[in-house]
Amino acid sequence: MNTKAKDLSGGEKARLLMGLVTFNKPHLLILDEPTNHLDIDTRSALVQALNAYNGAVIVISHDRHLIEATVDRLWIVRDGTVQAYDGDMESYRKELLKAGKSPKSGIEVESKDEVAAPVEKKPKQRVITSEVRKRFAPLRKEISALEREIESHKQTLESLDQQLADPDLFVKDPNIGALLSKRRSDTDTAIAEIEEAWLLKSEEYEEAIANA
Repeated sequence: MNTKAKDLSGGEKARLLMGLVTFNKPHLLILDEPTNHLDIDTRSALVQALNAYNGAVIVISHDRHLIEATVDRLWIVRDGTVQAYDGDMESYRKELLKAGKSPKSGIEVESKDEVAAPVEKKPKQRVITSEVRKRFAPLRKEISALEREIESHKQTLESLDQQLADPDLFVKDPNIGALLSKRRSDTDTAIAEIEEAWLLKSEEYEEAIANA
């Protein structure tokens, strides 16, 4: 508190400026990965605060739960551009999966010259694609493992939801009800964290393929 502003580090100066901005109750907040290193309760409090906020909020985040719980408009930052996105997080997930299997599919459009290219060039393109995919196969395996983990957790979540749907559960055994509720909360958090890792790995794979 007693440190002069000129002696603060870059990050400390940034936090100071954000504090000054928010102190004046602006109509716009810009949050960059606000849920990083937050626990479950704090994340929940942040979601409630953002939904109660009367101004506009721009959120840069890989936290799928935060995005789905707070935002009403999506922009995709990709290939040096920022474009409005009409779909939801699930459609974006499917788009990334599709891009991972076929880098050009759904993202790049071939020019007329490329479409009209001589047939003899195609085998060479297939060889390059095969080599590139082989080089980044370990990264692709990591992505597939995360997808399987997400699916496993979702199945667990469905099972817990079925058990918690019993209206007499907390009457019969409140301790079991509380335990199942905690397991559901932990599972939901785990899914959000794994999906965040999945998005990061998918973007890394997509960028690696594009630049190979």
